Amino acid sequence: MARLGHVERFADAARPWAGWQPLGGGRPLFIITAPFDGATASPGNGAMIAFSASDGATVRDAHALGLLHGGTDDGAPALRPQYHRDYYGAYLRDPDGNKLCLVCHSGPA
Repeated sequence: MARLGHVERFADAARPWAGWQPLGGGRPLFIITAPFDGATASPGNGAMIAFSASDGATVRDAHALGLLHGGTDDGAPALRPQYHRDYYGAYLRDPDGNKLCLVCHSGPA
């Protein structure tokens, strides 16, 4: 999260939940928490969270850090022109199987 420019806003292991937001405040606010219904947490099928990155180097760095911390590759950093000419993204799965996207809209530079 730090490499993407997000800082921890709160964390409470007793609840349990934690949240991050862009440095300086504002949105998006990213929150992880135990399910409110008390059921076991499980990855969504067809669900993905996309994190906006400032540039291609941030996409590459965040993808590498995700892999370093137990994620698995689900699409190496690359241009994906099927979305638009400058869409540069990477995909990975966290240790629980959730799909994450890291993307910038200004190409790989």
